[in-house]
Amino acid sequence: MAPKNEETYVGIDIGTSKVVCVVGLHQEDSALPSIIGLGVAPTSGLRRGVVVDVEETVSSITAALEEAERMSGIAIERATISVDGAHIHSKNSKGVIAVSRADHEITKEELARVEAASTAIQLESNRQILQVIPRNYSVDGQAGIVDPVGMNGIRLEVDTHIITGSSPALKNLENAVFRSGVQINGQFIVPIAAARTILTKKQMELGVALVHLGSETTGIAIYNEGKLSYTNIIPLGSNNITKDLVYGLRTNIEIADKVKLKYGSAEHPNRDDHQKIDLSEFGGKGIVTKSDIDKIIFARASEIFTLIAEEIAKVDHKQQLAAGVVLTGGGSNMPEVADFAKSFVKLPTIVGSSQKYTGVSDKITDPSYATAIGLMLEDMDVPKSGSNKTFEGIIAKIGHKAKTIFKGLMP
Repeated sequence: MAPKNEETYVGIDIGTSKVVCVVGLHQEDSALPSIIGLGVAPTSGLRRGVVVDVEETVSSITAALEEAERMSGIAIERATISVDGAHIHSKNSKGVIAVSRADHEITKEELARVEAASTAIQLESNRQILQVIPRNYSVDGQAGIVDPVGMNGIRLEVDTHIITGSSPALKNLENAVFRSGVQINGQFIVPIAAARTILTKKQMELGVALVHLGSETTGIAIYNEGKLSYTNIIPLGSNNITKDLVYGLRTNIEIADKVKLKYGSAEHPNRDDHQKIDLSEFGGKGIVTKSDIDKIIFARASEIFTLIAEEIAKVDHKQQLAAGVVLTGGGSNMPEVADFAKSFVKLPTIVGSSQKYTGVSDKITDPSYATAIGLMLEDMDVPKSGSNKTFEGIIAKIGHKAKTIFKGLMP
């Protein structure tokens, strides 16, 4: 018997190389959902995380949905999706309001108002706010409050992390999802969704940088004292290494990818390694050495991790992230990548692993599925009425509340 829709949650990671759809079923006796559906489909409709061909993207999303539906036995109508691309920017902001209730009790409406107040920032005409993430609150000068609902006070302040994106890029992505027959519950950038799956509360408290090594992008999310302090997306990924191998080995993309998967590793090249590799093994022509492959991979991987180190240094000037760096995403499957990254970021570095899930867990242990699982977990937090967790959804609620109050004051 198929599970009821009220008990299921869906995350769709729309990546540059593939679309991954994860369906979870929440069980009352378990803290973690059971994974009951998984759909994966290759895609060629995105470049560096941004939709460039709507039809191709729709086709890939539909294929992943159909596979997940067959496995789970449910019809997918709503989901939380990923957002990616170098057009994503972020900044920290502050908001302050006077508590409007006569008894000065802080309610969820006050939280929505103060979060909206923190968005009074200047944006270019073609950009929009994607998400407002509260970091901590202050009530009448008392700082460090996690949840002020139910407290009494006159002045409410909030520190937020605001994520913005290109309006055309976001609209094209939304259009592709809608045309696939799915309503959007919420949208999260890739590194934040992956962090939901990979990072522990202890790591976030100690200070940690999650680095999601994707196909054509690398996402970074840095947490300090349990709060998100910095996010960014770099327009480089593991596919850039493959493309370099295409030119360096004078072969095609398919063969270069196979060579990378079998012989590639993130390490300093050994000039004395003259192991010969016959490309006919992969359907190509010619003979190359292991040293040739290592040189090509080393050059591009060095560039990527140099940029990652520079991003982390913007926040962690004194290298005080006690939990170090946690790698995830498909690119983290490369052998020796953790040690290679450590030599650049100068912090303890590991490849992150997902929490244990029941169901089809044997198919989702790969780090490239971390984002889709995180999106499914975020989908669990969305009320089943389908309220939108995005900033536009919050503003819509505030607007509706204001209209109701205004009408009540009219004679």
